[in-house]
Amino acid sequence: MTNQHIQPTELWPSTQYGFSQVVVSTGTKIIHCAGQTAWDKDMNLVGGNDLEKQMAQALENVKTALAVAGASMQDVARLDIYLVDYNADKLPAVSAALSRFFAPDHLPANTLLGIQALALPEFLVEITATAVVDG
Repeated sequence: MTNQHIQPTELWPSTQYGFSQVVVSTGTKIIHCAGQTAWDKDMNLVGGNDLEKQMAQALENVKTALAVAGASMQDVARLDIYLVDYNADKLPAVSAALSRFFAPDHLPANTLLGIQALALPEFLVEITATAVVDG
């Protein structure tokens, strides 16, 4: 199996933190996206303290990462969503953001995890994605 590591110029530079934004594994083409937060490419937080807005930016970053690897949101097979200080009151914001990026007939498998904290205190959510395309 061969992995191609991509650092898209459309996303913030992550090598200084010890990971690639995108890894493409060949054989069957499986695309692994690193955890995406609400940072834009210049490391500005998008959405402030609004979970739905942070979710939307994180998903937009997933979409960008997938595009440079030759995939789309329709190709996402799995998401892992990490929410800080999770409680059920946050589900409507999560669902609203997801519905903007995924058609009802292309919903990925999803794990939502409530956690204590992420890498920086301003992050409310982080999302990883795995996509599969014909390679």
